[in-house]
Amino acid sequence: MIGSLLYLTATRPDIQFAVCLCARYQASPRTSHRQAVKRIFGYRNSLPSLVFGTPRRRIDRKSTSGTCQLLGTSLVSWSSRKQASVSLSTTEAEYIAAASCCSPLLWMKATLSDFGLRFGKIPLLVDSTSAISVAKNPVLHSRTKHIEVRFHFLRDHYEKGDIDLVHIASKNQLADIFTKPLEFGAFVRLRGWRCVDNALIKGEIESQWTGFIALLV
Repeated sequence: MIGSLLYLTATRPDIQFAVCLCARYQASPRTSHRQAVKRIFGYRNSLPSLVFGTPRRRIDRKSTSGTCQLLGTSLVSWSSRKQASVSLSTTEAEYIAAASCCSPLLWMKATLSDFGLRFGKIPLLVDSTSAISVAKNPVLHSRTKHIEVRFHFLRDHYEKGDIDLVHIASKNQLADIFTKPLEFGAFVRLRGWRCVDNALIKGEIESQWTGFIALLV
């Protein structure tokens, strides 16, 4: 009986002392010791669902990166995934999302170049001016030093001219549908953008730009 109670103390610390005290007399138990053990079992049976432990947190503070890639005006690729680390600011979360969108863009560009297609700068639409400023600023300061180095390749490809970071209004950000619960009207409007017409983002991006258009949160 004592062995079973000792096993139970892993999740019931409230009986830890009483069980350990009774365990000292296993070699020569008396009637009083057996009565004490029965009282412990009675107490346990009166509260069978009581469990001590660390509560599980189903919701953490990690941001979700949502990205989608368009060829011309047709949506060809998209993703929505939780970031690996907790961001200290919205700017950092947006910057990480932009970096995660840059990788598939460069891969698609390289793949299509094998078929003889050539592209200039790929416009990457971001709805955070702060994240754009971080990518365009070559100087690391106290507000950006904590960002993992692997995400700064976004800045490297911007400086090489592979991509061009362009601001887009949040209301026209197609990738929002992959990252957050939206008001019904906004959800229906974004859901209908299977093909994005340049007129929808008029003023945000020049109509003569062709090739890839990347939208991200």
